[in-house]
Amino acid sequence: MTQGVNPKPHWIVGVDVGGTFTDLFVLDEATGKARIVKVPSTRGEEARGFMNGIQRVTGSDGADGASGIATIVHGTTVGTNALLERKIAKTGIITTRGFRDVLEMRRRDRPQTWGLRGSYTPVVPRAWRLEVDERVLADGSIHTAVDLEQVRAQARALLSEGCEAVCVFFVHAYANPRNEQAAVAAVREIWPNAFVTAASEVLPEIREFERCSTATLNAALQPVVGSYLQRLDSDLRAQGFGGELLIVQSNGGVMSRETACDVPVRTALSGPAAGVMACAEIARAAGFPNVITGDIGGTSFDVSLVAAGEAALAAQTSIAFGLVVRSPMIQIETIGAGGGSIASVDAGGMLQVGPESAGSIPGPACYGRGNQRPTVTDANVLLGRIAANRPLGGGLLQALNAGLSEAAIAREVAEPLGISTLAAAEAILTVANARMAGAIRLVSIERGHDPRAFAYMPFGGGGGLHVCAMMRDVGVTTGIVPRYPGVTSALGCVMADMRHDAVQTLNVGLPEVDWATLIQRVDALALACQTRLDSAGVQFKRVDEVLSFDMLYTGQTHTLQVAVGREQLNTQGLLAAFEVAYRHAFGRVLQGPVIRVMNLRYARIGRRPKFDLAVLAPQGVGSTQVLGEQQVYHAGCWWTAQRFARLDLPVGAIVQGPAILEQPDTTVWLEPEFTARVDALGNLLVQRREPGEQGDAA
Repeated sequence: MTQGVNPKPHWIVGVDVGGTFTDLFVLDEATGKARIVKVPSTRGEEARGFMNGIQRVTGSDGADGASGIATIVHGTTVGTNALLERKIAKTGIITTRGFRDVLEMRRRDRPQTWGLRGSYTPVVPRAWRLEVDERVLADGSIHTAVDLEQVRAQARALLSEGCEAVCVFFVHAYANPRNEQAAVAAVREIWPNAFVTAASEVLPEIREFERCSTATLNAALQPVVGSYLQRLDSDLRAQGFGGELLIVQSNGGVMSRETACDVPVRTALSGPAAGVMACAEIARAAGFPNVITGDIGGTSFDVSLVAAGEAALAAQTSIAFGLVVRSPMIQIETIGAGGGSIASVDAGGMLQVGPESAGSIPGPACYGRGNQRPTVTDANVLLGRIAANRPLGGGLLQALNAGLSEAAIAREVAEPLGISTLAAAEAILTVANARMAGAIRLVSIERGHDPRAFAYMPFGGGGGLHVCAMMRDVGVTTGIVPRYPGVTSALGCVMADMRHDAVQTLNVGLPEVDWATLIQRVDALALACQTRLDSAGVQFKRVDEVLSFDMLYTGQTHTLQVAVGREQLNTQGLLAAFEVAYRHAFGRVLQGPVIRVMNLRYARIGRRPKFDLAVLAPQGVGSTQVLGEQQVYHAGCWWTAQRFARLDLPVGAIVQGPAILEQPDTTVWLEPEFTARVDALGNLLVQRREPGEQGDAA
């Protein structure tokens, strides 16, 4: 170990923990250079895979190993996986008398919209949902003060049942939180840990089910996510890390570790959100402000839409049926169609692909780890689009077994359908591609966007294998394959700004708004959000605020989010903004009904220094040397495809399909009628050639 003063930390590391791989993007601020690291994930022990990656970054496992890292930004799926698998803390609820079943009644929806049967098990059983006497009315007046002795008695009852966490949810606490705050203070007097959630602090917004669901899930995740992040922080400090550990939120921004432990529900879908933010920035720099993103991993296909350079935010999402989280998050549609998605023939003789997945353990059949059912990856291997003799990134496997892929596809698909094994493999990809194309149409056509006006950016380990199929099936004219598709979410972690969102229900007619009081509320939210930003200890280039209101006409159910500036905080300014937004959404405004202002939404964004995408560009002249040739089965016949080292291609290089472009984190399959060009930032711009310019079949 070198004696003397340690050099100033100069690495910024983005870490995305996936089901198969833990991806790291490393930016050296001292030299302006970047590199990627990919290591196998350790399912159930995500912190170990994370630390393995950090040790690969630093090249050391000693006490000073991580001292060169200034900031680590982490996109985590720990919370999401815990909810999906119901591996959450044993949680209780203390609520207003008469409202213990809010979590179970939901919105009277059902798992299958057109089904006659369906079941739902709430995350908190009825026996652990306890009531107390209290009542606040919708106008904020206290009708019945909370009985604190009842609160303490119910808290003791939950502890006797073995509950680790508790959520205090009173029905109108959004209008006046005094009863709920008093109850939380009483619970904390006797609760043995810090896992006590006040629903009005997590979501001070009208609608009891959404508030109860969000706050309960937050309470259930606090022990899970909190212990994970604390262990991670401790391990990093033991390795000499002295910087900031930041966590990606589902809204695409980042927050401090302490904030993530307080409101872990905001980490849901944080990994995919980071990927979307990276895609938006890369596409904008490449000259494509409108882009549809598609993240193909081992289990799922996550698709989102970016219009005019901005990712769309949703007010809430469902992690699974009945698990509703109402918190600003990037709109991402997820289907079970990834590299590990299992193909099978159902009782009706129909080929199905997904949602069941082989995951990383045991993985596709070609991994040779015991799975004998075919997956999308097996189809790509058998058809020659993935070279079986290449090591799988991150040292997971040294080679794939194409023979096992062939046997699985023949037994499970080809024989039941009475077709050849190659035709069966193509059919698997056709079905998988159709499902993914449907998800793209869902975020574009069904929301009023023409996909032909957008570029398509695939990322994730499998995105490049399906880029041409998605372009062909959806009608997108340009595909953008980023420089490092397999670690795009980790790159997004490095690029993300710090952001904190807050909401406050108003529920008042526009003519009745007390603007002086409202501006005081805005200032209070600004102060609270700024305090959260300051807690991270990060230097910002500047701080921006985003103001909006949820508004509607009296008698309507669904609100419209209306963005405004501070100068519009008056009756005429807000009226004009609402009518513009309403006319844009519905084509006309209504005359007569009173406009109501339901919620005030506030976001404060600490802008971090912008990431220079030039560090991703190919360095030097590069090489277009062909590595060799490979036989690829496509459209019913064999083609001779040239193989290239994608990262060696210089700026301006043009590759015509059929071709395979290989790199450590992914493989790009360029179909015969497509051409790819390397742009100034190292992206592959993929476009379809005119008819008659196709490559040659073998």
